[in-house]
Amino acid sequence: MKKILLIAVVLLMTSALAFAGGGKDKGGAAAGGGEPPFFVDLKTIVLAETSSSPDKVVRELGHFTKNQKAITRTWEDILFIFPENFVDISKYQRVTITLKYYDKDNKELEPADSMGLVTFLKKLDGDWRGPAMGPGPNTPMKEMNVGGFSGLVNKERGVRHGCTEAPAALLIQRAQDGRVSFIEVGMIVFHNGNFKFTDPQPEGVGPQ
Repeated sequence: MKKILLIAVVLLMTSALAFAGGGKDKGGAAAGGGEPPFFVDLKTIVLAETSSSPDKVVRELGHFTKNQKAITRTWEDILFIFPENFVDISKYQRVTITLKYYDKDNKELEPADSMGLVTFLKKLDGDWRGPAMGPGPNTPMKEMNVGGFSGLVNKERGVRHGCTEAPAALLIQRAQDGRVSFIEVGMIVFHNGNFKFTDPQPEGVGPQ
């Protein structure tokens, strides 16, 4: 009888361990999304001169991560064009974007609400504005207060990017804080909720 009970206990323990192990593997795969975070190489993005009415690119200025001419108006545009098909967007659900802000003397400012807004543009020849808040057909991701207390896209978890294909450009606008004259892209990372600021960037990727 004791021998039968011992065998039964061993079988139960084996089943429990197998179940626990299977659950752990499944949960880990879901949490990580099966893909490591993708850091956009900032040396590949192109700053563009733009005009409005209608919105369009006038000319490409070169590989910069910061506007070269001081911002003078609220909601003034700074457009960065991505390389074509630079990321397999189907592999990632979220994006984290950080910005740095500078005054007219190029002195870095402490990030806060009402400094910057970021928008992904699906196509350059489409609507650049979209709804006042939230996504639109050509603006799948629009986030305010980047870097501030209320900002979400600048957090490790980021936000859902809403893209069905690699975006054509990142549109940055100064918000109501008139001290901001220059805005620099810190990082753009596509991920599945598995990104940490302590993650090492791949060698050769542009500055944070």
